[in-house]
Amino acid sequence: MLHEYRDIITKLKQEDAHFVKIFEKHNDLDQKILDVEEGREHIDQFELETLKKEKLRLKDEAYALIIAYKKANSL
Repeated sequence: MLHEYRDIITKLKQEDAHFVKIFEKHNDLDQKILDVEEGREHIDQFELETLKKEKLRLKDEAYALIIAYKKANSL
């Protein structure tokens, strides 16, 4: 997720518990979606779309925190 901000993500994971929670939930959802798409887990299409939307929402929230960190630290 957002690999171009790897250094900032590392700092946020050390300094911001909320960011850690978002980051981990995003990764958990990413793995669950992958499991479904590769046939290791079965859920209906509606639930899969819901998971994808939640993953995107978390990515957007993480991105907003990254941008705020960049701005606050003049990066």
